[in-house]
Amino acid sequence: MGPLSHPLRFLLAALLRVPGLLLAVIMVQAVIAQPPRVTVNPIVERVGDTAFIQLQAESLRQLDARQQALAYWLTQASIAIDPIVYDQLSQYGVREKRLLEEIVSHPLGIAPDVFANIRRYALLFWANRGNHNENTSQKFLPAFTFDELQRAALTALGNGAFTDPYADLPALATEAGLTRELAALRASLFDPAFEPVITAKTPPAGQDIIQASSNTFYRGVTLAELATFRAQHPLNSRVVKNADGTLSEDVYRAGTPDGRVPPGLYAVYLKKANEYLEHARALAAPAQAQVIADLIRFYQTGDPKDWLQFGADWVRNDATVDFANGFIEVYRDARGLKGSSQSFVSVTDKPVTDVMVKLAQNAALFERAAPWDPKYKKQSFQPPVVKAVEAVIETGDFHVTTIGDNLPNEDEIHDKYGTKNFLFLGSSHALSGAVSSMTEEFAASRDELERNRRYGEEAEDLLTAMHEVIGHGSGKLSDRLSGGAQTYLKEYYSTLEEARADLMALWNIWDPKLKELGLVSDQDSVAQAMYDNAARAPLTQLRRVLKGDTLEEDHARDRALIANFIKDKTGAIEQIERGGKTYVRVKDYQKMREGAGMLLSELMRIKAEGDYPAIKALVDKYGVKFDPALRDQVVARYRQLNLATYSAGVNPELTAQLDAGGNVTSVRMEYTRDPVRQYLSYGRMYGLRKP
Repeated sequence: MGPLSHPLRFLLAALLRVPGLLLAVIMVQAVIAQPPRVTVNPIVERVGDTAFIQLQAESLRQLDARQQALAYWLTQASIAIDPIVYDQLSQYGVREKRLLEEIVSHPLGIAPDVFANIRRYALLFWANRGNHNENTSQKFLPAFTFDELQRAALTALGNGAFTDPYADLPALATEAGLTRELAALRASLFDPAFEPVITAKTPPAGQDIIQASSNTFYRGVTLAELATFRAQHPLNSRVVKNADGTLSEDVYRAGTPDGRVPPGLYAVYLKKANEYLEHARALAAPAQAQVIADLIRFYQTGDPKDWLQFGADWVRNDATVDFANGFIEVYRDARGLKGSSQSFVSVTDKPVTDVMVKLAQNAALFERAAPWDPKYKKQSFQPPVVKAVEAVIETGDFHVTTIGDNLPNEDEIHDKYGTKNFLFLGSSHALSGAVSSMTEEFAASRDELERNRRYGEEAEDLLTAMHEVIGHGSGKLSDRLSGGAQTYLKEYYSTLEEARADLMALWNIWDPKLKELGLVSDQDSVAQAMYDNAARAPLTQLRRVLKGDTLEEDHARDRALIANFIKDKTGAIEQIERGGKTYVRVKDYQKMREGAGMLLSELMRIKAEGDYPAIKALVDKYGVKFDPALRDQVVARYRQLNLATYSAGVNPELTAQLDAGGNVTSVRMEYTRDPVRQYLSYGRMYGLRKP
């Protein structure tokens, strides 16, 4: 399961490397010399609380021509599926995307102040894949009026905008057609009460979690009606209500070339992705070529069996140029079943990966030391594939704030073939500079602050590594569970799984084996720094939840669950007031570890037995509610620091020279440092005309 979005490193996830050094992901001693570089500010633009971060992937330049060409075609396949998630998060998402892109790309004659506001809104829209914050799930509104938007759109129309189809949307070549489209989108853009939340796991009175969510995994369906419905395509379909009241699935698929399987939902995007994947397949080594062929087949048929075949082959293929592409994570679905579209392409950083392998090779030892009942421990252990990577591109519902990912998610693949674990260097170490000033504000003591300065980065790297490598892949389900625990634990599954993986790190950070393996420097200090961060995270994460009094996002809930449970059950964590400010501190580190073990043991039992009432009670009590007054205090303190709260990535840009046969002859990579240019270039794949 993944991805891991770090609780503290949410801002500057783009300083790919400390100049002149590459720090090992899980071992502070492993410092590998790199050629010196010119230091460049990674923040290329900032819009309010959102910083746009330039990703870098210098490892790509070390690849041979074939591998670079492979990376190019895989990035094109990533761009091809990018629009899908906009539609998955709102039924108006792709239409809004087209509207904003056409205006921003045809600005001549638009009032400068209006255009500036539309441009800023468009940047936030692209960054979040729609007009809801990707972390909080809450809707954000424009700083321009509907009338200003309409005048800007009509001016853009006069400049040549809207005259071509956009993917499967028809052209809007007349003023009348464009005016009707604007009227249809008015509420979705300007009404705060219309589709207020992507995923509502704590719905308002009178609505269930499906009705209160703007995402489009279900249409016209209630939660009660889904109780007896069994989807044949759990990840890749939309459940809809038919005219006769029955439920059916609109399957995401391109259709097969022979016509035996007809096209389905998102066919225009999946067909385009398959075109690029075919090019990639021709360049890949045999094992990876089979992986790509599996994905092409799945996109054609939409058959879950084809997805499982892809996952089984993919997890056993440790290619230097690797990728994820598909309907993968289920966080956006309130029921935790439907996958959102996402992709990344990565290049392995071998020296750092070699260090990580040491942890993976000893994963079975940590499984045996887990505090849960022996009947839930694996007797056979498939060592996971682990790799430190630089991302060449991240699209769809994959964001720069993800610093670790453990895939595939399916238990039947885990059990037989293990997992593949990615640590994204570009979203890791360089966050320390941004975190330091926040830690200065929120640390409860000088000792805590000094410990964080000296050991905080090592502690966070170890948390990430253990979360992914020995966390998600651990444990065994009871024999009575079929099809994994997800169908039993429903909307609480993702919170449980993220908390369980975090707790495996918190529990094992004190294990002497880490020191014996050379994976930690000063074990007590690193462990205490990790515990300080875990205790403080539920307080500092409130800076991102500007409205309401509930946490909806699974990682936020997992962090709150851990700290609040330990505080309640052991008293090891306490909240204090000083000078009108609230702080959180660890009173007793060993008691906190005992509490971590208690919760970890119970979460494993709940997962293994599919105990829905138990996980609901735990999360509802410890992981959902917070004090709005405390949130307001945190937000005010954070704003005084003048740091961005959210981060969005700007990908490296790969361009290719093609010969007459369409084969890549050379690949060029550059860092655009212009997010607008990048987002508009992605839109041109589906008909956005270059002015």
